[in-house]
Amino acid sequence: MAAAEQKKSYQVIKQFKGLNTKANRTAITEDEFSWIENAQPIGFGNVKIIPNSTAALNASNVAVTFSNDVVYLTSCNINVTDYVVAFLTDGSAEYYNIATKVKGTVATAGTFSTSVVSNQYPINTTQWYNDRMLILDPAKGYFSWDGNNVVTIGSVGSIGITNSGSGYNTAPTVVISGYDQTGGTQANATSSLASGGNTVSFVSLSNGGSGYTNGANLTVTFSGGGGTGASAVAGITTFATGTVYVNVISGGSGYSNAANIGVTISGGGGTGAAGTPIISGNAVTSVIMTNNGTGYTNSANITATITGGGGTGAVLKAGVNTQNNVGIASFSGRVWIAQGRTIYYSAAGSYSDFTSVSAGSVTLTDSTLHSNIQQLLSANNFLYIFGDDSINVFSDVRVTTSGTTLFTNTNVSASVGTKLAYAIFPYFRSVLFMNNYGVYALVGSTTSKISDSLDGMFPNIDFATEEVTAGQVLLNNILCAAFNFRYYDAVFTQSYRYIQVVFFEKKWFITSQGDDLQYTTSVPVSGIITMYGTRGRALYRLYSDSISAISSRIQTALLPMSDPIRTKQALKFAVEATTVSSVILNVTVDSESGSSPVYVLSNVVYWYNNSGTTISWINGSSTVISWVGGTGYQLYKSDAQQWGKYLGLTQTSNSAGFVVNTFEFEHELRVRF
Repeated sequence: MAAAEQKKSYQVIKQFKGLNTKANRTAITEDEFSWIENAQPIGFGNVKIIPNSTAALNASNVAVTFSNDVVYLTSCNINVTDYVVAFLTDGSAEYYNIATKVKGTVATAGTFSTSVVSNQYPINTTQWYNDRMLILDPAKGYFSWDGNNVVTIGSVGSIGITNSGSGYNTAPTVVISGYDQTGGTQANATSSLASGGNTVSFVSLSNGGSGYTNGANLTVTFSGGGGTGASAVAGITTFATGTVYVNVISGGSGYSNAANIGVTISGGGGTGAAGTPIISGNAVTSVIMTNNGTGYTNSANITATITGGGGTGAVLKAGVNTQNNVGIASFSGRVWIAQGRTIYYSAAGSYSDFTSVSAGSVTLTDSTLHSNIQQLLSANNFLYIFGDDSINVFSDVRVTTSGTTLFTNTNVSASVGTKLAYAIFPYFRSVLFMNNYGVYALVGSTTSKISDSLDGMFPNIDFATEEVTAGQVLLNNILCAAFNFRYYDAVFTQSYRYIQVVFFEKKWFITSQGDDLQYTTSVPVSGIITMYGTRGRALYRLYSDSISAISSRIQTALLPMSDPIRTKQALKFAVEATTVSSVILNVTVDSESGSSPVYVLSNVVYWYNNSGTTISWINGSSTVISWVGGTGYQLYKSDAQQWGKYLGLTQTSNSAGFVVNTFEFEHELRVRF
């Protein structure tokens, strides 16, 4: 009697969710993938292959190459023109005008910090309205670029009266010397007379200006008002490190000779620091730094002492600014700069005035900020202050009738933050950020981890030597969030490479837009949020080439086929796909114990001669063309050789522009246990 035919069973997968690396491949659900690269799981029966990157081209259709390797990539809009801006290893910066495709120079070599400093304390930028980009260098200070000139800010700071003069009927006009750099702005100030007297008692800055770099050139003069003799000195506000400041600890007494009083600054390891003591009421009230100096590194052995003036007892304390600049943001009509645990804010309506009455600073003293501030971000009507394990928000910025600035400061996270300065960005009404153990969404005052399914990847991310960069990008008409990092691929390549983890609609997938894609930035191009990236010196537009070959990999779960305790014998498998051109799929049938040989499936028609040699067809441009045996819906199928308690597929392809609709299995049940 003939044996009964073994019953065949089937499994069909059309619901596509996303990547799950947290659980073993045998433990994830059938709608999840243990790896999905360069393929976006949009929804039911719809996994689209992602476009590849393409070289950014200049006006002559030649690939754009910067003059040195890139250490930071950003974008800005100046006068309704979008730019990609690259900061380079020699301290220069170059731009790429997206509209005209012109590459040009932002700043020459040595202007900004080199790559060594930048890897430790990154360069940061923000936008001021749409007329300039503001640049915060970790060590060299604060700059602006208006599309033509880079200007140091470098603004006139405090002004001290060295001689009150006499005989003034009205407050004299204050004239401040011009700025030192092309593209700078003029500083302006006004004077006030002493109550009931005819002497100048006070000078108030109305605009600190910009482009002031040389204290030796800065002079303040008085004219008009009917009197004579008034004089003053001014200092330059700078955010550069290695500079000197002097505080008055005790003013002393008997100081009446302003003409011969001075200050001696020694030690500290730098050069050039100089200041002028200001006398009021026969005491030293302040020291105006007429030269902040350069190269000072040691606050412990720098000293400042008063010389001359006819008095005694004045005590000064000199210090060195050693705190690197770590964050900049434009928020509520002013600029905010983070340095150490302190945030400095400019005067209302100004990006350069840090000395007027509405400017100021605040130092975070709460224990929730364990170390220093790591980054600032302006979004959703808040200023976010990121520490390595905390987040504060500033809001409700307002100016009182006396001109001072008030705002609220609220801690919204006392346990989660980030040190990854370039991995923070707004996404819809939330803020996304990545740290060394996850990706988080900050919505209002609630921080939630959204990367549980990526937990298996984080141990292999190179956080130690390379930056994580991130931003938004529109893929298949869906706004996605993408994080770019260097990753050790222990499964497929056994080597380091750059990949992007991409998030949308609570799903993750992976893209690889170049194994050496080190830096990325988002740019809205004609209303479409686009992403650019760099490989060494070369600039690329990401996700922009839907025709050229791209390597994709889709690895399903290992499925128990509804009966995890029985062995299954794979008989056949199939992949439903929608194609518009030739598509070749390489597929293995996998089990918990290994993989089958590779099955090559294709809709390409090959032509052979009588000798069995493949005939190549060449068009008028001398390009080899392929014959396609059909487009639209295709069923790629094959017999299969594999067995195990669990079965799945791994599909790889170098073809572009196709859609995976379904995975299908035919198998027979075998023994239990």
